[in-house]
Amino acid sequence: MSIKGGFTLGSLDSVYALFCAGRISRRDFMRRVAALSAATALPAGFATAPAFAAAPKKGGHFRIGASGGSSTDTMDPATIDGAFMQFLNQGTVRGSLVEIDADYRPRPDLAESWDATPDLKTWTVKLRKGVEFHNGKTMKADDVIASINYHRGEKSKSGAKAILKPITSIRKDGDYTVVFELETGDADFPFLLNDYHLTIQPSESEKNNYTDGIGTGPYILKTITPGVRALTTRNPNDYRSDRGWFESVEYVSINDSTARNAALQSGNVDAIDNVSFMTYDLLTRAPNVKGVEVKGNHHYTLPMLCDRAPFTDVDVRLALKYAIDREAWVKTILRGHGVVGNDIPLGAANRFRDADIPQRPYDPDKARFHVKKAGLDKLAVTLSTSNVPFANAVDAAQLYSTNASAAGIDIKVDREPADGYWDTVWMKKPFCIVSWGGRPTADWMFSQVYAADAPWNESHWKNEQFNKLLAEARSERDETKRRSMYNEMQQIMYQDGGTIIPVFANYLDATSSKVATPEKISGMWDMDGFYAAQRWWFA
Repeated sequence: MSIKGGFTLGSLDSVYALFCAGRISRRDFMRRVAALSAATALPAGFATAPAFAAAPKKGGHFRIGASGGSSTDTMDPATIDGAFMQFLNQGTVRGSLVEIDADYRPRPDLAESWDATPDLKTWTVKLRKGVEFHNGKTMKADDVIASINYHRGEKSKSGAKAILKPITSIRKDGDYTVVFELETGDADFPFLLNDYHLTIQPSESEKNNYTDGIGTGPYILKTITPGVRALTTRNPNDYRSDRGWFESVEYVSINDSTARNAALQSGNVDAIDNVSFMTYDLLTRAPNVKGVEVKGNHHYTLPMLCDRAPFTDVDVRLALKYAIDREAWVKTILRGHGVVGNDIPLGAANRFRDADIPQRPYDPDKARFHVKKAGLDKLAVTLSTSNVPFANAVDAAQLYSTNASAAGIDIKVDREPADGYWDTVWMKKPFCIVSWGGRPTADWMFSQVYAADAPWNESHWKNEQFNKLLAEARSERDETKRRSMYNEMQQIMYQDGGTIIPVFANYLDATSSKVATPEKISGMWDMDGFYAAQRWWFA
C-alpha cells in the first residue's frame, strides 16, 4: 500500500478528473459535462430500488463516488471520520469483532462467539481461527488486544475512547480467546465492538500497526491519495465465501453532490452515497440509475457549544429550538424522505425511545419569550456549514435563518470550505450543522456524543444528572427500571441539551442499474451500513 501526493486517472475522463483534483471550478465542470448529463437525465420509468439478482456472482471493478473525503485523511482508525474513509476502513479493508446486521442485531465477524458472567462485568470473546491479515500474519488475541487498547490510552483522541472507558482490563486466555473486564455491567457490550473505529489491525511488539492500512477485510488496499481516491483488490485469503464479490473496489472522493450525480449518470462511477434530497427523485428517473432509500437512525444535528456565549444560557438554546420549522425541513429539505426530530438522538426503531415526550413545535412566540428570558433584547448568532454534512445543508441553514427571523432572531449563515470541514468546523465553531448515522443502542449514542467526557461531545454539554443516570442504566438488568432511566435522560436532553435535532433523514444512495444488492439493506449507516463493497455485486 502506498499513500501518494499525486494520482493516476485511469478510466475516468479528463474533465471529471480535473474537477475531482480541484483543477477546474464547479461551474466549468458542469458546463463541460452539460451535454452528457442532458443526454442521460431524461425521465424514464421511476425506480426506487436497486437491482436484485437471484444469486450473487463474482467479477467486475466497482467504483463508488463517496462524500466526506479530505486531504487530511489517514488510515488511523482512531481519527477516521467522513464517509469516504468510513467505507474504506470498516466496510472494505478491515474487519471488526462484531457486525450489526440489517435488523440491528449483533452478529459474529472476527469474533466467533461471546458470553458474559451473570453480573455482565466479564465478557469472554472467542476469536475465529484461520483468519489472516493482508500481510499473511495470522490474527490472534494479541492483535485484538493491541487494536482495542490503542483507543484506550490516556492521550488517545479516538472517537471510541468514551465507549471503552468502562473497560478495566483486557487479557488473553490462549491465542484465540480475549477476556474483557468491565467496571460495571453492560448488557449492550457486544454492540460496542462494532464501532467503526474498533477495527482489528496486526500488532507489532504489543503495539497497533495501522499505518499501511493492513486488515482482514475482503479487499486489500493498494493505493490511497487522501481526499482523492483509494484502490483496493480482492483478498484471495478472505475467510468468508459470502462477501467480496467484486474483483476490485475503487473509491473516488466527490464532495460536491451535483458532481456525484453527474459521475453516476455519465458512467464514471457505479454507485454514489448521500444523494441530495433535492435531486433524488429526478436522478432516479434517469435511464440506468436506481435509487437506494433506507430508513434508519440517520439524523441531523445543530450543536451549540454550551461553554461559549450566548449558548451557555439554556434559554438561548430553547429559543433556537423553537425557532426552527421542522415540518418545513421534512417537506423542503428532505422532500418527504424522512420525519421530524425532537432534539433527542434516538430514532423510532430504538427500543428505549420515549415516544411520550411532546413534539416541540415551530413557535416564534415561544422563541421570542426565551430570548427575553435570557435577558436579551435581540439574538444574533452565526451558523457554520457546508454541503459536506449532507447534500443541501447550506439550503437547510438558509431555511432555518428565514424561520428564525420570524422570532426576531438573526442567524447569519457562514458557508465553510468543504475540504477539512470535520477538522476545522465541527466541535470548533460555536454553531454548525452535522450528520449522524445514529447508533443501535441508547447507551452507545449517549456515551459517544452526549456524555460530559465524550471525545465527540459536539455541544460541550455537561449535565450531572444525565451522566449519573447514564452510568446507572448501563448496568441495570431490569428492563423496566432501565427504561425509566433512559426516559428521564431524554427529558433532560429535551429541556437542557445543547443540540437541535430537527429531522431524521432516510439514507439516499444511488447505483447504476447493473448493481445488485441483498433484499434487505442495513439502515445502520449509509451504503448498506458501510458494507456495500462487501455485500453488493454486479447483476
